[in-house]
Amino acid sequence: MEPYRPQDLPLADIDYAQLITLVGEANAKLAEYSGLLQGIVNPAVMLSPLTQQEAVLSSKIEGTQATVEEVLEREAGQNFDDRKNEDINEILNYRKAMMLSQEHLKDGRPITLNLLLQLHAILLDSVRGQHKAPGEFRREQNWIGRPGCSIEQASFVPPNPLQLESHLQQWEQYLQHNDFDVLAQTAIVHAQFELLHPFKDGNGRIGRLLIPLFLYARQRLSSPMFYLSDYLEAHRDEYYQRLSAISAEGDWTGWIQFFLRAVIQQARTNLDRVRRIMALYEETKAAMADITHSQHSPKLLDGIFDRPIFSAGDFARRTGINKQTLHGLLRQLVQETGPLIILQEGQGRRPSIYAFPALLNICEGRDIFPATQNA
Repeated sequence: MEPYRPQDLPLADIDYAQLITLVGEANAKLAEYSGLLQGIVNPAVMLSPLTQQEAVLSSKIEGTQATVEEVLEREAGQNFDDRKNEDINEILNYRKAMMLSQEHLKDGRPITLNLLLQLHAILLDSVRGQHKAPGEFRREQNWIGRPGCSIEQASFVPPNPLQLESHLQQWEQYLQHNDFDVLAQTAIVHAQFELLHPFKDGNGRIGRLLIPLFLYARQRLSSPMFYLSDYLEAHRDEYYQRLSAISAEGDWTGWIQFFLRAVIQQARTNLDRVRRIMALYEETKAAMADITHSQHSPKLLDGIFDRPIFSAGDFARRTGINKQTLHGLLRQLVQETGPLIILQEGQGRRPSIYAFPALLNICEGRDIFPATQNA
């Protein structure tokens, strides 16, 4: 199979007539979502579980098998086997890359190839793929197909590495171009990056991370917290089919339609989740003040929203609340009417692990937090 030759950007053969209705609906839904985010005093804290979930789902598309709960439990001191720890480490690296990229854009700096190299180095730090040139664009021909297949048997062969730098520079320039619609341009930015496949590993996760970053850089989001991996994981086969149709048939219009439908549906889901989180925040604020009558209630509230599974020691470090005081407050909050449960009783030097099930249920779309044995 010959290496793919990407079309020049901006694209010249998009059927705008087929996109206009979806473009309007997607922009309206995204604007509604962005407006809701704008009304949140500290979205990074209140919506932290959504960020955790994105790191899990984007990594899950690439084969990791860990849940939001397991990631938070590991950070709280729970032990897992080596395979699970490796999956969790990949997710933690992805979350770290997300945080770095958001900080980068807050200062008004553009998305650049150099930023992508930094994010890639973080993504592959000390995990599977750490020997696949972290922080470097590939210098060898790669291909996609079933495990162990030859290049002749590949389902897709990305561009020749000798031409890759030129394609990447054109892609970087396109990021500064004002195309006919920002959301459609976001679809093109993501797909072209995936088709260039510039890294030996980690392309999918970096490409999905680009979606909220580009929308935030273009001021279509008040906070870079709009993640599509929930939708893309649920429609994984179509996601890959639509990308393949670009390389095989040049069907950019079909890909953009799929992407816009994803934005519409994900915006609806996010609007519902964020409204429920905001309502839970106010409800928990009132309950916490009523239960504890403590001056530390605001710190407690933000602490459990930022990390809805935690140990007391970690919580004390993050909030600055004295450990002895905190233990008394946590005892009050795990009473029958309190918002917390003990996920794992402490034993010896092993700390107790607490959970805030109402928030976890909203973020995971569940009605009941799963039963966990205290051990």
